[in-house]
Amino acid sequence: MIIISYDIKDDKLRTSFSKTLEALGASRLQYSVFEARNSSRILGNLRFVIRNDFGPKFCMDDSVCIFHCDEDKTEKYGNSVHRDQDLLFF
Repeated sequence: MIIISYDIKDDKLRTSFSKTLEALGASRLQYSVFEARNSSRILGNLRFVIRNDFGPKFCMDDSVCIFHCDEDKTEKYGNSVHRDQDLLFF
């Protein structure tokens, strides 16, 4: 099982993203949280759609996280990627 959580500011983009998750077979748990079977097909399609269709449209505040329930692994896209990086100040 995988959990997909997102925070997308633009209403139209957020609605499109949730409809895409449902089309890929994910089920809504909460408003911005979905669950899906952890199959290579679903995960591959999800990664492709996020990187190619939605990623270029994300603003600085948008983020998507994919939590793998059977592994200790989290995939992050958008602004959430920067939360794990160290900041350097000069």
